[in-house]
Parts: sequence; C-alpha cells; structure tokens
Amino acid sequence: MFYDAEKNEHGLKHDPFKALVVPRPIGWISTLDGNGVANLAPYSFFNGVATDPHIVMFASGLRKDSQRIAEETGEFVCNFSGWEQREAMNASSASVGPEVDEFELAGLEKLPSKLVKPPRVKGAPAHLECVYLDTIRLKDRHGEKHPFYEVVLGQVVGIHIDDRFIAEGMVDSAAMKPVSRLGYMDYAVVDEVFQMQRPK
Repeated sequence: MFYDAEKNEHGLKHDPFKALVVPRPIGWISTLDGNGVANLAPYSFFNGVATDPHIVMFASGLRKDSQRIAEETGEFVCNFSGWEQREAMNASSASVGPEVDEFELAGLEKLPSKLVKPPRVKGAPAHLECVYLDTIRLKDRHGEKHPFYEVVLGQVVGIHIDDRFIAEGMVDSAAMKPVSRLGYMDYAVVDEVFQMQRPK
C-alpha cells in the first residue's frame, strides 16, 4: 500500500506510523518540582542523540509536566524500564494532576540521585541523570511550527547501571530485558541479541 502521509488517508483503523517506527526505547522521565513533588512519566518518543557529550531527547504531544518541570528546574532523570517494572511503568502513564506523585501512584520506591535533585526509580536496570539543555519547537516542511510538539534535550551528567547487568566488561542488554514501545497498545521486550560486524 501507499498513502500520502500529509493527508494521512490510509484507510486503516489507526494511524500506522507509530507501528512502523519500532521498537522505540522508553525514557521513563522523573523530575522534581519546586514544591518537592516528584513526577514520573514514560515517553516512547525518546532516544540518545549524541555521545560526546552524551545527549538524550524526549518529546510528546501537548506540553506535559515532565517538560515543564525540566525547563523550570534544569534537571531530569531518565530511568529505564525492564520486564519487572513494566506494570509500574504503565501505571505511571496515567493522566493526573501535577500535585500527584506518580512514584506513589505506581507503588514505586525512590532512590536519591548523585548529581541532580530528581529521584531515581528503585529497581530500574539503569538511570541517566540529566541537565536540561534546550527545547526545540518542531516545524513542518513549510516552516510552520507545530502547535504542541516540542523536543526536550538534556545532557547526561551521571549514569547508574545495576551491576547484575554488567558481564565481561560490557552491558548485557538482553539480561536487562528493556521494554520498548510498538504501535497501538503493543510493547516488546529485548531478550535476544545477535551481532554483525561492520564491513571494513
């Protein structure tokens, strides 16, 4: 099949775009507002975009608390969800007011961070402590700014890795079983890894 993506007249039950750009890693973003209330939300539009320095991004439709608090305080933490945290990660995606602590809502314990104020998710296989860098308002090909899609960039200043997932000097991604987002309400877990060497 083919369809014009701008008209988006695909004839399917749901827009297939997000079912094609898969799997997407989930950035489980924690922040701490000026009143000391912790916020936690998963973002499937998340990824690493640079390595020197380490920079990550997250984005969503509409302006959510994670973005607002990261911009106001200058800090956030990206926690990663493994198989064991999948239900809590999903529970933390509930649409609730800014006064609600999603750690408590999802039955999660907090761990202190070392270089930033937002707490980390206890039990998560890895965490990235981040300093907010910038927010970029997305534009279409005609130069029109999108009414509510923005990309938040942060520099990673501290990295925590659960020692259980380090083997022979490398991160064992399959053992971490990171949860990723597919299309619709579908998720996947990485539990099988294969290697291919780049051609010389």
